[in-house]
Amino acid sequence: MPFLEFIRWQDVIDILLNSYILFRLYVLFRETYVFRVLTGIALLWIFQRIAVFFGLILTSWVMQGITAVVALIIIIVFRNEIRSVLQAKNLRAILWGFPQKSVPTTIQIIVESVKALSKRHIGALIVLPSKENLEDVFRGGIPLRGLISKEMITSIFWGDNPVHDGAIIIEEDRIARVGVILPLSYKSDLPSHYGTRHRAALGLSESTDALVIVVSEETGKVVVAKDTKITDIDSTAIFTTILQEHMGIHEEENVYQQKEKFKMSIAAIISVFFITGIWFSFSKGLDTLITLEIPVEYTNRNSSFEIVDASVNAVRLHLGGSGALIKSVQPEQIQVKLDLGNAVIGRNIFSITQDSITLPPGIFLRKVIPSVIEVTLDETIKKEIPLQVDWVGELPEGLILSEIEMDPDKIEIIGGKRILGNISTLYTEKVHLDNLKRTGTILANLALTPAALKIAPGSKDKVRIVYVVKPRPN
Repeated sequence: MPFLEFIRWQDVIDILLNSYILFRLYVLFRETYVFRVLTGIALLWIFQRIAVFFGLILTSWVMQGITAVVALIIIIVFRNEIRSVLQAKNLRAILWGFPQKSVPTTIQIIVESVKALSKRHIGALIVLPSKENLEDVFRGGIPLRGLISKEMITSIFWGDNPVHDGAIIIEEDRIARVGVILPLSYKSDLPSHYGTRHRAALGLSESTDALVIVVSEETGKVVVAKDTKITDIDSTAIFTTILQEHMGIHEEENVYQQKEKFKMSIAAIISVFFITGIWFSFSKGLDTLITLEIPVEYTNRNSSFEIVDASVNAVRLHLGGSGALIKSVQPEQIQVKLDLGNAVIGRNIFSITQDSITLPPGIFLRKVIPSVIEVTLDETIKKEIPLQVDWVGELPEGLILSEIEMDPDKIEIIGGKRILGNISTLYTEKVHLDNLKRTGTILANLALTPAALKIAPGSKDKVRIVYVVKPRPN
């Protein structure tokens, strides 16, 4: 994605670090009132940024003020709750650990409850329906719809409870009814120690597909009635397996842990997106503009070609970015390069694009002036050209130049073919006659025009001029 080119590695660390801090706040406070208020503050901030986006100045100002006040209220009102959360955990738990909670499943609650009832010799009758409707089979009962728990089941079958002699019906994770009267079985071959609860359990299993759990009040033994059969329960493992098969659970899964992992994953993703949004919001809000003039560099030029003319030698770049980054930008960190690999002899037109410009991370190109550069190339050749002194001014009165000797009198020049073809003479730099009062020697530089011309290797870059000054004859 294009915008990723402008993100520095420091920005990535900044986003990830703050995302992790936000995620840890969720882990620590997600089950407290503080988290709910923090969620409200986050929503207020989002609305405030939306107001800024649409130019709602007053709404943005009000939202910003409310957010600041609510943040202060959290610290004051919930200081005790915040302190209790932080004090209850060590440093590792705050920075890295995850809460280890295990919410028991319906089967685990039933197994633990039956075990506790059996140990105390408290009689119980628990019905777990399957596919068939039991409304026409049992009688009486009180609707409860209470969430299943070990304490709830134990208290229902406690001897002082008015409904302890009846059965309870469990549907999913709820106790649907209590004090239910079940039909009795009239089989004559039942063991003599089976009481009314056993006959009721067997009677329901004979007419429905329900599973009925019986805890004997006299012996504390546990049996299960299903499909007209009664099975003695000798171990917790067998009891758990029977319940799993009846409820259609073949592999015990910790649904709670799966939900927790899913919640944690979603919270981590939301934290990254939220902090990334804040980062872009601040980056855009702190955007600063700067204009720099950068020279153009030419690359991949054919060695036999020469740049004889260019429409400009530098371009103005309008750059944007956060104020801190803009202040740290140095012109030498920015490059504008044009690739002449496909250029031809003559006039070439190049567009200045994003690919032509190298910018520091975090700096954005807003505009480039000019956006098009014209470059003229020519074939490079060598040519020997005669030299001539460029005299200016006048000799002092009464003097004349009688002799002039130049060393060298010709020089080899490298340049474009078209340019050198139009040059027949090269001049030295200007030599002022006003200063010549007697015979002498001068070293003069060459005036290479245009500047694209170069002196060939091995040639002298200065001209030695020997002149003779004589009095003017009468």
